[in-house]
Amino acid sequence: MNPDAFRPFHDSFAREDALRVLRAAVDGADDGELFLERRRSEALVFDDGRLRTANYDAAEGFGLRAVRGEVAGYAHSTELSESALKRAAQTVRLAVGDGGGTWADAPAATNTRLYTDADPIAGTAFPVKIDTLREIDAFARDLDSRVVQVTATLAASIQQIEILRPDGHAVRDTRPMTRVNVSVIVESGGRRETGTAGGGGRIGLDGLIDPADWQAKAREALRVALVNLEAVPAPAGVMEVALGPGWPGILLHEAVGHGLEGDFNRKGSSAFAGLMGQQVAARGVTVLDDGTIPDRRGSITVDDEGTPSARNVLIDDGILVGFMQDRQNARLMGVAPTGNGRRQSFAHIPMPRMTNTYMLGGDATPGDLVADVRDGIYAVGFGGGQVDITNGKFVFSCTEAYRVQNGRVGAPVKGATLIGDGATALRRIRALGNDMALDPGMGNCGKQGQWVPVGVGQPTVLIDGLTVGGSAV
Repeated sequence: MNPDAFRPFHDSFAREDALRVLRAAVDGADDGELFLERRRSEALVFDDGRLRTANYDAAEGFGLRAVRGEVAGYAHSTELSESALKRAAQTVRLAVGDGGGTWADAPAATNTRLYTDADPIAGTAFPVKIDTLREIDAFARDLDSRVVQVTATLAASIQQIEILRPDGHAVRDTRPMTRVNVSVIVESGGRRETGTAGGGGRIGLDGLIDPADWQAKAREALRVALVNLEAVPAPAGVMEVALGPGWPGILLHEAVGHGLEGDFNRKGSSAFAGLMGQQVAARGVTVLDDGTIPDRRGSITVDDEGTPSARNVLIDDGILVGFMQDRQNARLMGVAPTGNGRRQSFAHIPMPRMTNTYMLGGDATPGDLVADVRDGIYAVGFGGGQVDITNGKFVFSCTEAYRVQNGRVGAPVKGATLIGDGATALRRIRALGNDMALDPGMGNCGKQGQWVPVGVGQPTVLIDGLTVGGSAV
């Protein structure tokens, strides 16, 4: 037996005792569960020629939930004991009231394994990690004399969960996560610019510390920095925008994906509320949320309620056909859960969240698609952004973009922002490339103070009439 295995019903309290407390807590409710978790994480940052930070965190605890109608009672504790569980049960009972609920069926079982259960932290020796970061720093500096600073980050974590339901149904999952990032700053003529590249997934560190992998990341970070070193001020105005494949799908995730989460639509606060079965995007546009892709950052064997993840079609050929659901919202909306009930940790209640959200490709070649731009920009990298879920309005900053006029890609531009709303942008899609790609594995999604890892993706996309904010006069 693995001495590091998470065994709460062996080490903390008996399973029979936990079941007894859980059943009493949810008696008369519609749904509920006991969520137990152990998480360990490590993050190393090598900055400016030295190890800047080396953090290691460990936490474990439980969350107990009882759901009655639209109300959910939730209590959590870092103390794994029967006494702590009993105290939590007294709190969650407040949501049940006089009872009278109709108990929900347990989630379906699954034998799917989407990723390794090996510990990525222990799988690579600490000195090897430090040596790798030092090598990344030296390699990036040797690539170009204009490199003045390098920051290399290596992160790994493992989350072990167990979900117990009052009927005795139980599910376990062990979720690894790794990532390597490289950021460089270049300087020339008194001007400094930054480029960043990175990625990972639910994999071990072996592949990421392979020089072939991190050297490619370092070269890409340098390429982006040098492009921006030559960038001119971005134009401003309403114009055509071509979005590159892969990571630019973060705009789809933020401006459209959140609006397709079940809770926002049940409450009528989404721009897509009440539009089921209607055309909400241009013909040919198909959007999915898929938590079943092996080894991807946003993938989950089961969600944090125990429902197996799924490949969910949200928009099919421009028609709205589905929302992402957790168990509570699915029941209230009279539909089936979709495996999107996620939570940041045992200290958080689950809610509908995205996994890997992406748009399927079309039949246009990327070169022909960009050549069809008469006056606009070609955006292939994005940084931060802001979105209003109620109307889908967004503002996103570009980290790599180019001016395009009469089909010819010109100079890179700096300071470009894209402004619009998701629903309108979907309808204004003019062409889809045949190069659909997922991002390299670096997304995190925030909602109501909770953060979870996600994936995004799309092909090259041509959109008519987005507002571009820039500084060129």
